[in-house]
Amino acid sequence: MKNTISFMSANYVAREVGWHMPGGWMQGDCAANAWFSPVETFPERFDGLLRSVKALEFDACDIWTAHLNWSWATDRHLSATRELLKRHGMTVPSLAGGFGETLEELRAACRVAQAVGAPVLGGGTPLLAKQRSGLVAVLREHRLRLGVENHQEKTPQELLERFGQGDEDVVGAAVDTGWFGTQGCDSAQALEVLAPRLFQVHLKDVKARRKEKAGFQLIDAGHETCRLGGGIVPIAECVRALKRHGYGDSIAIEHEPEDFDPGEDCVASLHYVRELLAR
Repeated sequence: MKNTISFMSANYVAREVGWHMPGGWMQGDCAANAWFSPVETFPERFDGLLRSVKALEFDACDIWTAHLNWSWATDRHLSATRELLKRHGMTVPSLAGGFGETLEELRAACRVAQAVGAPVLGGGTPLLAKQRSGLVAVLREHRLRLGVENHQEKTPQELLERFGQGDEDVVGAAVDTGWFGTQGCDSAQALEVLAPRLFQVHLKDVKARRKEKAGFQLIDAGHETCRLGGGIVPIAECVRALKRHGYGDSIAIEHEPEDFDPGEDCVASLHYVRELLAR
């Protein structure tokens, strides 16, 4: 089994706010969109992002939509992205985030994914519930797969119910092990259940919920991410479950702290996952 181990660029959600994000996820999301969207400065800024990821020993990067958003990406943005990815020898296992509320917006997201060579849209869209047949048609038209990410689901069965039966070629799961941990679900067992529909894994660990408030929305919600192996998620068991089922797609290392740069932790996590896969 040969898995691509990638860096989730959303790990840098707090970077553009100086690693201090008390206002929640959208504080970082809005700041990142504002920083990367101007086309005149995009090549230099996106090059800086890829240089940071490459310096952490990764050759693959899942691109978060705030770093290359289908809502503002022009041909110039996409051309620069392709050139920079080639220059850095970087592949893109997925486009990560939200993919719009209309079929037109979904097509725009598919355009970006195709431009960067990403085979998977990892995240979500309300179209899954509202216009499933149209969503499936667009995915097949663009030869892309939608990996639905769990957040509030407390069991793998809830995630299965969310993306439903049928269309297994284009609709499946992008399991976030950290969110299952936050919801009190055994992430390794969830992977066992979801293995037949698994398109991508966001390998994430979280700490036990703090007793005192910290003043950061995600931490105070019990979703304090950490270095793999340092929290409550059974990371080694998760990797063993993937190996048992012959999972060969990408594994994204995800760690999105609100108050510090996760780079050092991500390097350690990369080495840890390589070791687990090699056992």
